[in-house]
Amino acid sequence: MHILPKRKDEIALELCECLIDMAAALFALSSKELRKPGRTSQPVSRVRQISMYVAHVVLSLTMTDVGRGFGRDRTTVMHACQIIEELRDDPEFDRVVHMFEQIAAAAFRNRGGY
Repeated sequence: MHILPKRKDEIALELCECLIDMAAALFALSSKELRKPGRTSQPVSRVRQISMYVAHVVLSLTMTDVGRGFGRDRTTVMHACQIIEELRDDPEFDRVVHMFEQIAAAAFRNRGGY
């Protein structure tokens, strides 16, 4: 039996799924709520935005791949990244985002090829 290597989009989807689960655990939210399509409460949306930002910035996934992984449009990911960049001017918020960036970088350090 020959096992085909995973395609880039499958890897991106898996990475986003893992990030969602990590964010849910870190921020004490339901992963189901983070995956929910459509609009959600502001705290849930903010954690999703942070997760999308980390997927793009730390894991170097394209905005299109991040959007697909989070069930959102590429423009939604772009908006999320802009919002998070602006909010990072607040030192406390920046500390939280930085912590999640460090956790994600450590968790996926040996996952080459993404």
